[in-house]
Amino acid sequence: MLQTTIHYSIHFLVPILIALLFFREHWKIASIIMLSAIIIDLDHLLANPIFDPTRCSINFHPLHSYYAIGIYIILTFIKKTRIIGLGLLIHMLADWADCLMM
Repeated sequence: MLQTTIHYSIHFLVPILIALLFFREHWKIASIIMLSAIIIDLDHLLANPIFDPTRCSINFHPLHSYYAIGIYIILTFIKKTRIIGLGLLIHMLADWADCLMM
């Protein structure tokens, strides 16, 4: 229960808090963009089984790989892609926290 609460709090609350703190003027659109980063979970459809509660997503699924995370870090340094990069890194943080609690 605690693991699920932490995981989904990071997925859904942290992007909104970051948007409110750092993108105050456009916090609503920044929140939506960062929350939309959850779409990268579509790479779970490539796994068999699709969902395994004992599997760590980090470096297992293609869009959760270390290479992809490197690209997400680069995105945060480019002004036009900063918000989506942050959203993707927050998603990775949520999944990494999940891995730590397994």
